[in-house]
Amino acid sequence: MAFTMVYETHSITVDNEIGIATGWLPGELSERGRELAAELGARRRKVDVVYASDLRRAVQTVEVAFGDGKEIRLDARLRECDYGIYNGRPVSEVAALRRRYIDEPWPGGQSYRQVVAETAGFLAEVREEWRGATVLVVAHSANRWALQNLLFGTPLEELVDAPFEWRPGWEYEVA
Repeated sequence: MAFTMVYETHSITVDNEIGIATGWLPGELSERGRELAAELGARRRKVDVVYASDLRRAVQTVEVAFGDGKEIRLDARLRECDYGIYNGRPVSEVAALRRRYIDEPWPGGQSYRQVVAETAGFLAEVREEWRGATVLVVAHSANRWALQNLLFGTPLEELVDAPFEWRPGWEYEVA
């Protein structure tokens, strides 16, 4: 039996607002990010469980959104791609290099293919535990690319080249 996955990226951070690619650095929600996180909680209050990346910006997003009102499970497999020595560098610099690191790890970090593998492991576990449920996942852009690759076969080359456009979530039926 399938489950419904509602996917949201973490809310807007100070780094997002100034054009920094945070990667595995913790990040901090901005004022606008806190407002959007509160809206997320109102929009998604009917989900059965919430999973989030264990990076601070995702944790802050779900804490502001739900407080103690939902079961929240943190999972390191939902972390953003580790850009290694490029964590904290300008988004423009990181974006220009993404294709190079689809299969080869970022120096001192990981590849996008490794993010896909982590996401696949997460999906397999959630699929077994939450059949028939609605699961909210709050993570990062690389994890959404991994989902698009795993569920629809969208090539990573296409995904990493596309500009990120924030929106209030994506819904997937996962068999």
